[in-house]
Amino acid sequence: MSRTLADLQRDPKAVPVDGEPTLALRAARTRTFDTPEFAGITFHEVEAKSALNRVRGMPFGWSLNLYRGCGHACSYCFARPTHAYLNLSPLEDFEREIVVKTNVVEVLRRELAKPSWRGEHVALGTNTDPYQRCEGRYRLMPGVIEAFAQSRTPFSILTKGTLVTRDIAALRAASEQVPVAAAVTIGMLDEDVWRSAEPGTPSPKARLEAVRALNDAGIPTGVMLAPIMPGLNDSVAQLAALVDACAAAGAVHITPITLHLRPGVKEVFWPWLEAAYPELVPRYRALYRGATAPKAFREPLERFVADRRRAAWRQHGRPPTPPGWRGAAPAAESAAADEPVAVSEQLSLL
Repeated sequence: MSRTLADLQRDPKAVPVDGEPTLALRAARTRTFDTPEFAGITFHEVEAKSALNRVRGMPFGWSLNLYRGCGHACSYCFARPTHAYLNLSPLEDFEREIVVKTNVVEVLRRELAKPSWRGEHVALGTNTDPYQRCEGRYRLMPGVIEAFAQSRTPFSILTKGTLVTRDIAALRAASEQVPVAAAVTIGMLDEDVWRSAEPGTPSPKARLEAVRALNDAGIPTGVMLAPIMPGLNDSVAQLAALVDACAAAGAVHITPITLHLRPGVKEVFWPWLEAAYPELVPRYRALYRGATAPKAFREPLERFVADRRRAAWRQHGRPPTPPGWRGAAPAAESAAADEPVAVSEQLSLL
């Protein structure tokens, strides 16, 4: 039986997630909100001892996570297993027991003000979404954006949350000081699959509108076609329609990523698949003997998306990609490619 964070506060052996700042759990306060969108969710307000996480082996050097757990409730989320480090269930508790680092802006400002800080790129949303629904209550991102701008720290945001459009003015102001970019994850247009696989997220249509709004505001924003799941959103008709919609929304990149079931994630994904799409279980057992589907599945899919992407950009016009965006080579060096080279590396775990 999973324990609550109140229990964990008294546990001297509590271990933080590798790469995450240690949380001062003894300072936690538990809250619930009496509104339908937060029904059944408990928020554990904690004071983080640190904000920035050092990242190895990625195009960016640092990451920042405002929350632990996520109300998006995506069946395939690679961050679910990290809840076990809090003695909470990756299944039931990940979207019901959410940790909020209420002092993250204060701690971040302190870290960015250190003489040792060199203004390296910081990525947000690489673990849990900074614009999940509860950000509407806690409003941590405006302070984060301002802190990065004032310290001349470039940053990028990955989100499924349309709440990012709330902060367009702040992002525009920050972009006058430092490079700022965003990516929105949209894996499907099919509403039945969306409602089943990502029940807490805004609709794909709303996310496409957010992509357009961000790009219209001068914030270069691309789309992660993620995850592409066999038998669910991988048909040529589905992918062609999605790529075209992303190009029409002005996406500066359109990057396909096939479902990745690393150890710990497969055990979470499987019960959902068996309940929602039992007819696909034999196919997944054959494809996912390891963490990824075989190249024979992935490579034709990636080629198809690349072909459709070129066609869609010819039709709708390809937006310019700023030099050096998110670790990519300058435009002149990557003219032969139709993606910034760092994008799929950066987010391959999705």
